Amino acid sequence: MKNPMSLAGKTVIVTGAAQGIGRAISTLALELGARVVGVDLNADNLDATARELGENFLPLAGDVADESLATDVVARAVTAFGAVHGLVNNAGIGRPAMIHKMTPSEWQQVLDVHLNGAFFFTQAVGIHMLERAKAGDKTPGAIVNISSDAGRRGSLGQINYAAAKSGLFGVTMTAAREWAKYGIRANAVCFGLVETAMTEVARSDRFRDTYLEQIAMGRFSTPEEVSVPVCFLLSEGASYITGQILSVNGGYTIAM
Repeated sequence: MKNPMSLAGKTVIVTGAAQGIGRAISTLALELGARVVGVDLNADNLDATARELGENFLPLAGDVADESLATDVVARAVTAFGAVHGLVNNAGIGRPAMIHKMTPSEWQQVLDVHLNGAFFFTQAVGIHMLERAKAGDKTPGAIVNISSDAGRRGSLGQINYAAAKSGLFGVTMTAAREWAKYGIRANAVCFGLVETAMTEVARSDRFRDTYLEQIAMGRFSTPEEVSVPVCFLLSEGASYITGQILSVNGGYTIAM
């Protein structure tokens, strides 16, 4: 039986690919047969990742908040691998502060990376996929936006992050509605607390038990664990799934 999660012959762009969740997604996608174009602001970490992951990983350093980067990345991906079949909008930063103390810069920086960056890459990849679809390609590709439970329930000290992650729901559902007839799928994944550098404070001794008490499964997840549903949504195994917001959080949020 053919592996329904196979990504053989596919090219996937992953932003924030040099560490944490992005690196885990890139690694699994490669194991499933994909070629990966990894984008990250940290050129040194990205080059180190490329050396580890091999020749089917193309590192392209840049700031996703730069609106010209996405178009350039798509063009270079097409030159290197022929086409782009998948996009994972994963790049993110944190600038925590309580609402009454947050500066305009802290607010804007987070929205620029999480929300604007996702829009720029969705637009650039979507234009490329639409061209292929109109030329007769029946499976032009899939987009997965990495959101968060913070977008569903808010997050103390992170109104910028919560607003950006909630905004990704609208980006995801609108792309799904506009492009479904062309065979382009768009979905979002909401993580809870994953063991990455961005969650070190939440997982510290001060807050650890408070969060664990709210997670039905009673533990945090690893980047490797949460990369699996992302790659599933990129694959033909999810060929009839679009416009959905999937929580992968151990029961941190449970709702209809």
